[in-house]
Amino acid sequence: MERIYLDYNATTPVKPEVLAEMLPYFSVEYGNPSSLHRHGRSARIAVDTARERVAVSLGCAGHEIIFTSGGTESDNLAIYGYLEKLAESGNRKLHVITSVIEHNAVLKVCQHLEGRGVEVTYLPVSGEGIVDVEILKSSIKENTSLVSIMAANNEIGTIQPLSDIIKISHEKGVPVHVDAVQAFGKIPLNVRELGVDMLSISGHKFYGPKGSGALYVRRGMQLEAFVRGGSQERGIRGGTENIPAIVGLGKACETAMSCLQENFIRERMLRDRLQTLILKNIRDVRINGDSEKRIPNTLNVSFSGIEAEALAVRLDIEGISVSTGSACSSGASQVSHVLRALGSPPEFLGSAIRFSIGLETTAEQINHAALITADMVAGMRGKEV
Repeated sequence: MERIYLDYNATTPVKPEVLAEMLPYFSVEYGNPSSLHRHGRSARIAVDTARERVAVSLGCAGHEIIFTSGGTESDNLAIYGYLEKLAESGNRKLHVITSVIEHNAVLKVCQHLEGRGVEVTYLPVSGEGIVDVEILKSSIKENTSLVSIMAANNEIGTIQPLSDIIKISHEKGVPVHVDAVQAFGKIPLNVRELGVDMLSISGHKFYGPKGSGALYVRRGMQLEAFVRGGSQERGIRGGTENIPAIVGLGKACETAMSCLQENFIRERMLRDRLQTLILKNIRDVRINGDSEKRIPNTLNVSFSGIEAEALAVRLDIEGISVSTGSACSSGASQVSHVLRALGSPPEFLGSAIRFSIGLETTAEQINHAALITADMVAGMRGKEV
């Protein structure tokens, strides 16, 4: 059997139709969108079209979309940009609320801000990885400036109660940023219906190109410029636009929305099949995350007594690509901060494998991956399945 890729949460291949739209902007359509001539106007039309596609996929207006290089930059821009604008207006005692299981693109920003005098509250989560909205409510202070909570966790797939989080925050007059990098394209996300103030997405998580992303910024929200230079992106992110990436992002957003429900049902079915086979054929395992409130393609499993990296390497040798957690942290040789936050028992902490399913995944591949995983675990346990 050919290689089986089960690491779609790390990255996805660019869809053929997305690549087809991008290719001309590497060669014949090479104009600068800031130029007034025909080449420049053609490039400007491409950017504007992509912006509208992203906006439609999120349920907002085009002028509320800022193009970035990906999820990390979008998260940084939302948090730094908003707090810097507040500090400029004389607000000096700032307070941010986030959760202990956020992606490092948020956590490291918050840690850096703490060093600059910003107070940060890190909300705990339940054993399934869900924020307690009552703790959130009690954590909001007079000087709370921003709440930043992810839509779905990149390691375990748990979906947060965004509507409640946003409602509680807004009742106290606090804006909300949502890292939707792992959720967009997998579950419905309409920024108007949610009432969210800022939201981050990244193209390579839903079959778009790497180096593409966007930040939704609700009309009226003010951000300090993140990259100073030209007037691009309303002066918030200067620099000549990456036209191929922007075009690809727009097309990827469009295609993601066109098959959202179909993919949700299909990927959940395959994910559940893999989970059933693992639980049936391997003992002493633990499913990490919420059994229901979870994005459809993600399965995070801990195998008692097994070193996760060793298992991932053996699976790779057998032609199966999986992850031991966030791809951004792989090779760090440390226990996942997410699993620690869940209160996972010690014997399960260092043994988690993340399987994430995508468009190319088949039932045959799922069956084979489950069989090989059981064989590998048995071998590593000395034939004790």
